[in-house]
Amino acid sequence: MQKIYHLEICKRALADQFSTKALDVIIKANIGQDKIRYQFKHPQFHFDSNAFEASFNYIEEQRQIILEINHSFNKLQASWQAFGRLTHVVQDFYAHSNYIQLWLNTFQFQEKPTPQQVVAMDMDILRDPQLHSGNVYFLDWLAFIPGFYAIAHYLTPTDSHTHMNLDHPNRGMQFSYAIEAAVKRTVYEYHHTADLLGSERLSLFKDIRPDNR
Repeated sequence: MQKIYHLEICKRALADQFSTKALDVIIKANIGQDKIRYQFKHPQFHFDSNAFEASFNYIEEQRQIILEINHSFNKLQASWQAFGRLTHVVQDFYAHSNYIQLWLNTFQFQEKPTPQQVVAMDMDILRDPQLHSGNVYFLDWLAFIPGFYAIAHYLTPTDSHTHMNLDHPNRGMQFSYAIEAAVKRTVYEYHHTADLLGSERLSLFKDIRPDNR
């Protein structure tokens, strides 16, 4: 997803859970995952190229960093940065895979639900052998150059990232579903992590005190 939408998702999902300082670090780390040098050869950062197992492993690696939180400044910063990276990955899952398409297909003979009704973790779809994500090909580079997106779309295969992504509204009606699913999944990941932290470490993680809100 484009930077502006990762920012929107994080604020919608997490603004009430963290101090302003913590949320700023989380968002910066989330957006930093989209630096050009991380777009290629790091499929686990974005659920690209069907790297599902590697992506889930990466998510748990980041969660482990969070679980090592303590009162030291470095550990606090590291935990927020790890959560930013974790949330970026799960948000990209809905923009870079065909999850939304598969979910909508289950309503083929019914009225389509609204984006707000999307189920972010439909286990049948998560286990569906048809679930896949866009492959990143060399010519996908062109899509990152202003004015070259149409050329990249013409030259890359239909299973490419350029063809499959739901990174911005111009990609069609499924984009709104991807946004809502990403918000819900980000909320889920926060609560799952919070449960693992326990109350004392969660208080550190949230960084909410009267003097820093």
